[in-house]
Amino acid sequence: MIAAPITRDEGLLEVPGGRVFYRVLAAPGVWGTPLLVVHGGPGSPHDYLGSLATLAAERPVVFYDQLGCGRSERPAHAALWRLDRFVAELAAVRAGLGLDRVHLYGHSWGTMLVTEYVLGRPAGVAGLVLTSPCLSMRRVRQDMEAHKRELPPVVQKIIETHEAAGTTDSGEYRVASMAFYQRRVCRLDPWPPVLQETYAGWSMDVYRTMWGSSEFRITGNLAGYERAERLGEIATPTLLLCGQHDEMTPEATRWYQSLIPGAECVVFERSAHLAMLEEPSLHSEVVAGFLRRTEGGDPAWRST
Repeated sequence: MIAAPITRDEGLLEVPGGRVFYRVLAAPGVWGTPLLVVHGGPGSPHDYLGSLATLAAERPVVFYDQLGCGRSERPAHAALWRLDRFVAELAAVRAGLGLDRVHLYGHSWGTMLVTEYVLGRPAGVAGLVLTSPCLSMRRVRQDMEAHKRELPPVVQKIIETHEAAGTTDSGEYRVASMAFYQRRVCRLDPWPPVLQETYAGWSMDVYRTMWGSSEFRITGNLAGYERAERLGEIATPTLLLCGQHDEMTPEATRWYQSLIPGAECVVFERSAHLAMLEEPSLHSEVVAGFLRRTEGGDPAWRST
């Protein structure tokens, strides 16, 4: 891997609803199929995924900020914040950058987005990486309730009181929620600057519309999302990743793996929801190895 891949292109692309920021990184003479990185949130910019830039030693790596967050335009139209429009946005980014053949990497909410896109059977998708997948909201709710019960009783009480009162925008609720985030989202102490920058560019309007007021209060328009029953339709080589302490649990991730023919699964033992920050070198190495195998026709591509 090289230390500093060159910036090959950067700018704004027209997508349904506005313009989104993109950045393409690559080293000179790279040969691999491009990797298109789809961030989580909803409403989070891509900054926290920057460790994947090391893969630009072998292939173009494409980042973009979804409409409404980060360096992309932020139209004040809540009707734009729905899954089908974000799928159309992904298709527009791919077409606008001429990514005829591409690998897709989705993280968290991004796994919903790329799964929905792949289930539409687009041509030219060579590989699929689903990191911290949340593909059944029934399972997500079940796991979130279990996570909440792990918190100290006083923290649980604060969370439940504010949720019942509809005061989840209070400072006390945010402080209580942080106890969950430090256990199940990012276990680094302190949080790295790039994660702070990501939160600074976050759109809470998008997040609240699609997800809810917090990770464990799911009241947005994704609340009914269920795709477990369709995962068997995915014919693309697929790798699923999560952290041992992830809010999207290893058990749920392995369940999704069991439903996708031939899928692989890797659990990062020292990570929560952000293995790309908590174990960045290993995370990039695992993703790079999977992409090489899909391109080389390696018979080692199989369920693990």
